[in-house]
Amino acid sequence: MTVEPVLLSWSGGKDAAWTLHRLRQSGVPVAGLITTVTAGYERVSMQGIRREVLHAQAMAAGLPLIEAMIPPACDNAVYEAAFASALRSARERWPRTLSIAFGDLFLQDIRDYRVAMCAPLGWRVLTPLFGSDTPSLAREMQAGGLKAAICCVDTQQLSADFSGRDFDAALLDALPADVDPCGENGEFHTCVHAGPMFEHPISITRGETLLRDQRFAYTDFELQTGPAT
Repeated sequence: MTVEPVLLSWSGGKDAAWTLHRLRQSGVPVAGLITTVTAGYERVSMQGIRREVLHAQAMAAGLPLIEAMIPPACDNAVYEAAFASALRSARERWPRTLSIAFGDLFLQDIRDYRVAMCAPLGWRVLTPLFGSDTPSLAREMQAGGLKAAICCVDTQQLSADFSGRDFDAALLDALPADVDPCGENGEFHTCVHAGPMFEHPISITRGETLLRDQRFAYTDFELQTGPAT
């Protein structure tokens, strides 16, 4: 039986990357990636990952990328219109692709929002990691070879000092008890640079950390030229 390919919502972070890994492990082909990029900043929305790092991730994953461009500080209506346009482009490119996967872990309201947004456009929503025990999932990711760094911290939930740190066992041990180990409540976001979902690792170098909107600590990661280490 032929398995229908799916589209994957790609943030550049660990949950999207592990979703890609899980889908492939399950024998589900992934047609391509779809990402929301903030125009002007030329960065992945929320994560703040540079566009060139995003493109390197897609190349390492061996997948084409569709970008939904949004303006800075856009409202929900503008975001949804941009995402809908990108989904139409995906359907034209891959007519057999009827489902889109997200890396949601346990927030039911977010999953419900995605279903409400995608269903009228003719897309089924898949969430292969939903319902996971996040402490176990975080350790599974690390044991499975995923390498990532924290690129954004919500300083109302976690100290800015965590921004820029590697997503490793030492980080999990250092997180306060009220912070989800996968950052599912928005405590932190990550930038993936290696793992079983990539054909090869990508080399990134850590830059400065800046506080934006008097709340979010963003650490800049640049693409390093030359072979990955």
